[in-house]
Amino acid sequence: MSNAKPLEGMLVLEFCQFLAGPSAGLRLADLGARVIKIERPNHGEAGRQIAIKNLRVDGSSLVFHTLNRNKESYAANLKDADDLERVKALIARADVMTHNFRPGVMEKIGLDYDTVKAINPKLVYATVTGYGTVGPWSAKPGQDLLVQCMSGLANLSGDKEDGPTPFGLAVADIVTGSHMVHGILAALLRCAKTQKGAMVEVSLLESMLDFQFEVITTYLNDGNKLPERAAQGSGHAYLSAPYGVYATKDSHISLAMGSFDTLVELLNADELKGYSEAETFTKRDEIMAILRDILASKTTQEWLDIFEPAGIWSSAVFDYEQLLNHEAYKVLEMDQKLSLDTGEQIHTTRCPIRLNDEKIFAPKPAPRVGQDTDAITKEFNL
Repeated sequence: MSNAKPLEGMLVLEFCQFLAGPSAGLRLADLGARVIKIERPNHGEAGRQIAIKNLRVDGSSLVFHTLNRNKESYAANLKDADDLERVKALIARADVMTHNFRPGVMEKIGLDYDTVKAINPKLVYATVTGYGTVGPWSAKPGQDLLVQCMSGLANLSGDKEDGPTPFGLAVADIVTGSHMVHGILAALLRCAKTQKGAMVEVSLLESMLDFQFEVITTYLNDGNKLPERAAQGSGHAYLSAPYGVYATKDSHISLAMGSFDTLVELLNADELKGYSEAETFTKRDEIMAILRDILASKTTQEWLDIFEPAGIWSSAVFDYEQLLNHEAYKVLEMDQKLSLDTGEQIHTTRCPIRLNDEKIFAPKPAPRVGQDTDAITKEFNL
């Protein structure tokens, strides 16, 4: 059986910064593509300076290292005529080109799709913006928290009396990067059949709207009634009791799917026996308040021992320390360590995809700015 990855032999030029575009490049690189970051000299892409908790390794932010493993770095000043011509020579050899510059920037530089298509008609040209290229928000910064809040997403998490509650991670960036990969791979398949490239466009806002298709569709088909969060512990604004998180005697438990009647029988709770399955949403807060009192009487494991054999979908609520030390996590082998030339190591997660039952690990860390410029210049005779 061949160990070759499916995208080996594919050349991707990445003109992206921060998270969304580089996360797409990360996934393509994990799957075997050769990804060359085109970065400005000296400082590199802006994402090298965006540090979470100010954690930096070898001069760049830790988050940059996690997003840019398996890539190469070619330093070029796109405002310099000679550098631009060398970059165009690379474009002529590439299969994919990605960028997340603001609308109009690539046109000004001379690397817009029409210009690039004339250089390489088979190229897949993929762009990510904040809100699309037209409309009143097109010039607004495409930033994860802003998009979570503007898309309505921040009004789905938390309890009824909470203010808007965004996700505590860059969910808009990561989901958009995934959509970008979908579009690129689809365009590459078409190119293999037609020998014609394509322009792939995604935006953070559109990806967040698609991310919420379940609840937006409910809103549009339910008389435009806004989502109503539960009084306490709800994990979904439109789902019925018991769906949510509850405190137990020693920690917390989440209750998801399962027969409400079966749950009532298992709890042997007279105060719940008067509620019908049909009332689990209209009287959700009443039911959940009763459940909170009952579930506080036993430990999480005691409840799991009752619920799981009866088909009630439930789980403990782990923090990272509990999860990463659990045997169920360890058997996944999600950990990997990348060794830098400095002797430092980056401890991170691996690609979640398996091919032929083999896990995908990264063989090399993110590059320094321009680390591969000379080698690439010589290889491509630039």
